Amino acid sequence: MDRLGSFSSDPSDKPPCRGCSSYLMEPYIKCAECGPPPFFLCLQCFTRGFEYKKHQNDHTYEIMTSDFPVLDPSWTAQEEMALLEAVMDCGFGNWQDVANQMCTKTKEECEKHYMKHFINNPLFASTLLNLKQAEEAKAADTAIPFHSLKMAVVDIYHSRLKERQRRKKIIRDHGLINLRKFQLMERRYPKEVQDLYETMRRFARIVGPVEHDKFIESHALEFELRKEIKRLQEYRTAGITNFCSARTYDHLKKTREEERLKRTMLSEVLQYIQDSSACQQWLRRQADIDSGLSPSVSMAPNSGRRSAPPLNLTGLPGTEKLNEKEKELCQMVRLVPGAYLEYKSALLNECNKQGGLRLAQARALIKIDVNKTRKIYDFLIREGYITKA
Repeated sequence: MDRLGSFSSDPSDKPPCRGCSSYLMEPYIKCAECGPPPFFLCLQCFTRGFEYKKHQNDHTYEIMTSDFPVLDPSWTAQEEMALLEAVMDCGFGNWQDVANQMCTKTKEECEKHYMKHFINNPLFASTLLNLKQAEEAKAADTAIPFHSLKMAVVDIYHSRLKERQRRKKIIRDHGLINLRKFQLMERRYPKEVQDLYETMRRFARIVGPVEHDKFIESHALEFELRKEIKRLQEYRTAGITNFCSARTYDHLKKTREEERLKRTMLSEVLQYIQDSSACQQWLRRQADIDSGLSPSVSMAPNSGRRSAPPLNLTGLPGTEKLNEKEKELCQMVRLVPGAYLEYKSALLNECNKQGGLRLAQARALIKIDVNKTRKIYDFLIREGYITKA
């Protein structure tokens, strides 16, 4: 059984072939017995008798193509659809753009064919007139009287007022007017309960303020009970059977934690500090803290601000481009070689332009610590890379 059908000329608009999954190109085959969904095959899969599930190669079929005339013997159905799509894309009257999009017809042919068969055609003209009359009748039937429109606006206004009143009532009932006081009340709970309070706040408008506060207080009590139970279980695991032993256990545990923290801090400091005098200064400062003295009071008469250890340049990019003096500068200033080379190049270029360079100009060029800028500036002056203005 053969039947002619028309589809869009764009292959991506058609479903793929069920045999090879490729885009279908006209003409192609549609099984008349399978579906829905429709079962399409390209000519190659059809000629080799492709079968899939319920589809058999002896089923009746239809030949899908748009290569046939509809309104004009010289225009195929595919060209008719291409003309309509081009008019929709380019707009009515832009016949040159329509012809460029179609590629198969000239400007005059597109205009003549469209005006003859789609504008001046009595069949299409009467259909458009009927559609226009139907739309006008529907608009007349659905027109809203002015009085009804005013009543609708008033109803909308009243609904807004009711919603505003409802929100104000929620704010008053839950004590949210003084937000600062409300936030201070929240902070009296532990962190876990505060998170729960924040999560359950959106449900406060559903229940009353008393019920909501009872819910939060009950969860805070539950948290405290769980915390206390966990502490008692820890005592039981440690073999403690009375509260006097529990107090001794807590004191010893706190002491061990403090000692462990001190050892951790000391190991971290010793890991990064290579200067023995700076290390001794830090130890004296910790001793002052342990003895109850102010950490700002130093026991050493000549102790000042602890200097940072020199920067290790091993493996840093750009180190091989520095000489020994530049490496020493980067280590003392704690500046990576790449940044130093960039700053050096900027200062050299500015010095060559101006015939000299002042410290203020150098600080304006490189936006880093002013002390580091001075050390770099003095080094470049001393080594003869730049000259003072």
